[in-house]
Amino acid sequence: MNLDLLKETFVGFIRARGMDRHFGRLGMDMFRSSPLTKDVPQTIAQSLVSASQIELSVLLGQLNTRTDGLTEQEAETIRDAVGPNEVEHEKPMTWWMHLWHCYKNPFNLLLTVLAAVSYYTEDMKAAIVIGSMVILSTLMRFIQESRSNTAADKLKEMVSNTATVIRHDMVQDIAAEAQRYFDITLHPKGAKRIELPIKKLVPGDIVQLSAGDMIPADLRLIAAKDLFISQAAMTGESLPVEKFIDHRGADASNPLELDNLCFMGTNVVSGSATAVVLTTGKRTYFGALAERVTATDRTPTAFQSGVNKVSWLLIRFMFVMTPVVFFINGFTKGDWVEAFLFGLSVAVGLTPEMLPMIVTSTLAKGAVALSRKKVIVKRLDAIQNFGAMDVLCTDKTGTLTQDKIFLERHTGILGEPNDEVLQYAYLNSYYQTGLKNLLDVAVLEHAELQREMALASTYRKVDEIPFDFQRRRMSVVVSEREDHHELICKGAVEEIVSICTHARNNGEIVPFTPELLAEIRETTASLNSEGLRVVAVAAKDLPPTKETYSVADESDLVLIGYIAFLDPPKESTKPALAALRAHGVTVKILTGDNELVTAKICREVGLEVEGMLLGSQVEKMSDAELSEAVGKTTVFAKLSPTHKERIVRVLHDKGHVVGFMGDGINDAPALRAADIGISVDTAVDIAKEAADLILLEKSLMVLEEGVLEGRKTFANMLKYIKMTASSNFGNVFSVLVASAFLPFLPMLPLHLLVQNLLYDVSQISIPFDNVDKEFLEKPQRWNPGEIGRFMVFFGPISSIFDISTFALMWYVFGANSPEHQTLFQSGWFIEGLLSQTLIVHMIRTRRIPFLQSRASWPLMGMTLIIMCIGIIIPMSPLASYFKLQALPLSYFPWLLVILLAYGALIQVMKGWYTRRFGWQ
Repeated sequence: MNLDLLKETFVGFIRARGMDRHFGRLGMDMFRSSPLTKDVPQTIAQSLVSASQIELSVLLGQLNTRTDGLTEQEAETIRDAVGPNEVEHEKPMTWWMHLWHCYKNPFNLLLTVLAAVSYYTEDMKAAIVIGSMVILSTLMRFIQESRSNTAADKLKEMVSNTATVIRHDMVQDIAAEAQRYFDITLHPKGAKRIELPIKKLVPGDIVQLSAGDMIPADLRLIAAKDLFISQAAMTGESLPVEKFIDHRGADASNPLELDNLCFMGTNVVSGSATAVVLTTGKRTYFGALAERVTATDRTPTAFQSGVNKVSWLLIRFMFVMTPVVFFINGFTKGDWVEAFLFGLSVAVGLTPEMLPMIVTSTLAKGAVALSRKKVIVKRLDAIQNFGAMDVLCTDKTGTLTQDKIFLERHTGILGEPNDEVLQYAYLNSYYQTGLKNLLDVAVLEHAELQREMALASTYRKVDEIPFDFQRRRMSVVVSEREDHHELICKGAVEEIVSICTHARNNGEIVPFTPELLAEIRETTASLNSEGLRVVAVAAKDLPPTKETYSVADESDLVLIGYIAFLDPPKESTKPALAALRAHGVTVKILTGDNELVTAKICREVGLEVEGMLLGSQVEKMSDAELSEAVGKTTVFAKLSPTHKERIVRVLHDKGHVVGFMGDGINDAPALRAADIGISVDTAVDIAKEAADLILLEKSLMVLEEGVLEGRKTFANMLKYIKMTASSNFGNVFSVLVASAFLPFLPMLPLHLLVQNLLYDVSQISIPFDNVDKEFLEKPQRWNPGEIGRFMVFFGPISSIFDISTFALMWYVFGANSPEHQTLFQSGWFIEGLLSQTLIVHMIRTRRIPFLQSRASWPLMGMTLIIMCIGIIIPMSPLASYFKLQALPLSYFPWLLVILLAYGALIQVMKGWYTRRFGWQ
């Protein structure tokens, strides 16, 4: 068993295909260093090998199933015994483990150490206040995350992958018994096909597979037709492998090398099959691997890395400033114990202990808000990327257009009306069992097809050659009379023409000539220029000598004509594109469709086409050439899945945050490559699995609303970080000045702690704050350097007014000796808390607060309450408990002047800062 290759490729490919979002971000290094031979238990490997070798009838007997499936009652009984079909990923934590997880962040651990030191130095009040801060931070995060997880689970239940399962109909058994005992003939409908959530599959279920399906469990094939499976997640082999109902290779002890087994975690590239479920959940080959690797640490996402950088910026600042404060106070005051406690209090003040709670609650609120806009968030961290997205790559069908295609014309090879081509197209769409797309649906629903429906009943299906994205065509073989077979092929015009040698023109079969080919190209181009999607139809007669056909039989065909489809644009597309453009998102169209059709649709919806590239041109370009071209190109047409993926990667490498919206199997590689993959609830399984966000409505208008919500979420997180960083920096700067010149402490450790606790409480409502319109106009990203500059710039401004308060208390109110230090400390306690709270409203916007930009009512109410509490504490009987005293009423007019001056200077400096550096 090639476990070295397996181990190397498993983590990387899981992450690349987007499955880390389902199974958790995996720690690649830890996975590689784990015991290699223990990743897959031998019992699982041996049982799979055994299941591939025994007779199918014996295997079905061992699984207590039949070719037409289990009954619902049988499946329920098995499910109760074996459990749901889920791998061991991200088991919900018990409440006490979750509580511990919420507690054990660097901020809380640091505060706990400070509380313990306060306790052992007999400063019980400080220990109680610090302990209260830890409890508040932990409980708030615990409550918010619990609510977030509950909401996320409910949202994810709205989007689930399903499998097509065959259910045995009990009526058949009743009919057999009636015939046997009572000689009564009943006519049951037979087995039924149902769509079942993958987690409800059980061993013994019979499932049907087609292109785009995820393999839902470990399977043994019962029937297969041109079935190609991508096993790269398991083997590292990038090319799909063909599967058969029997193993055709040499004897193999490695289940992955067996031709008649399919494995959970892989997906169908093309073809169709019927299979029986062997094992589910953690007993699958994939489940055994996932159980090992999901136990490792996760690699932080870009969003988490940004939060971590900001956190460590503040922590490093704390480690530098705290010793400085300690030594200055120790040398100037001579009381080293008091200086030590004061230094600890400064360290607490510099600790943004509410950051984890603010981030969690803001993301959770954003996810719930997005769900109201019909956007389901599969991974909370994706919200930030949603707001940062500056390039959106999307397909055309169903996004710019209505996702409802109409069969507009059916013509001969030179554009004349032709009913025969419609009959051939109907037979092809009717008998194919692979992935039916919107074109097939339009053919089958066409109003003129009553005759064709009757016609189809006279035919018998012999075989089919499924669609794939290399050939871009599919064929069925049918027989009306047993004296011959008819191969009917439909697909992209250029692909069909390439396998034809003749054409049917006015009832006559004529050979291809250069002149005829030129007329064919002119006819199809004319249809395309009208905005019609053109599909060619060809056929040929074959002798009834075989029942199995392959791609090799798609040759020497006769071109019958074309079916042309109208895919009209949505009414909402034009305003949605204008709104995205206004909000700094560039839209690029990546489509496999014809360039003439795409250009016409773009003109109709007001999307200016600056440049156009075809897949054939992309193929010939180097990465450097493509990198230069993508910035000048709006439409990319006739693309293969690998072309889409390459374009997305090149845009990402140019520094863009790229979103990709798609719903087909051909979109899955690009969804994985994008910074944020966006799919829809009606997408194929592999596309939904690779996506970060699922739209319940395939509309650019919904997407634009989601982008704005993502930016609001990011804005409110950034507010807390900027407020906390600048406020804390200013406080420490003020403390340094006061410590150097005052004969006593400017505030006692208890005062600093209470002030910090009250300030933290005032921040709880930030996730519910309003966001200025101009902040939503352009994409936003993490910039730790900008936060550091903001902190250093605005922090010292508050110190100017802190020092003014020092002067006020020293010279005006005579608090200039250790005997009057309580009065001094009470004056700065109120001014410091009110200015800290005021800064919330000043820094949350670059406009004039309260007049041009108002905070949300929860934030306004919370800050007002905290300001009142800050004034009441020194002015009430509680003052002595906190070692404060009541201030003379003459203090408050001075306080009002200081706060108004502070606000005015901040407003002036905001204008200068915005002009110089911009306002994030």
